[in-house]
Amino acid sequence: MSDYYNAFEMSPVPAPGPDAVPPEPFRGIYGMPAFVSIPTTDVAASVDFWTRGLGFFELFSIPGTLVHLRRWAFQDVLLVQADSVPEQTPAMSFSFACVLNQVDSLVEACRALRPHSVDGPRDTPWNTRDVEVITPENARIVITAAKPFDPASQEARNLEAIGITPPGVGSGDNEEHASRH
Repeated sequence: MSDYYNAFEMSPVPAPGPDAVPPEPFRGIYGMPAFVSIPTTDVAASVDFWTRGLGFFELFSIPGTLVHLRRWAFQDVLLVQADSVPEQTPAMSFSFACVLNQVDSLVEACRALRPHSVDGPRDTPWNTRDVEVITPENARIVITAAKPFDPASQEARNLEAIGITPPGVGSGDNEEHASRH
């Protein structure tokens, strides 16, 4: 028996499919469960790339200090004014979800702003389509979109092998687990 259970209702990410619609940009203020801080020497250029290329919006700013960017709920980035940024892109990456029909437009927008900033898209063994983007700050950002689930696919077998089944398959859901804990 697996300890995994369906908790998709707590995520802003829509179910994958050809008609998946991304959620509206989320403008509420909340306690951020996770966020990324990225140093930048040129806040204006960074904001321009993140907003026009990656689809974020400026939630608020503290002039000369930081700009808080967001896309969907729980997709928060703090661009922080710095004296320098790493010259080499780190191996570490940070991923943001999108829906499948957004991948091509994000690739085009990023390439229009920085022609050599994009690698991909490529399909993964865990059923996503990923695009790696190197931002002006030398951050490695992965834009990832779930592909429609095909129960007969190799990706489905990969997930099943580690105990992950699609929503509606197998027993248990979040309410059952929440009431036990």
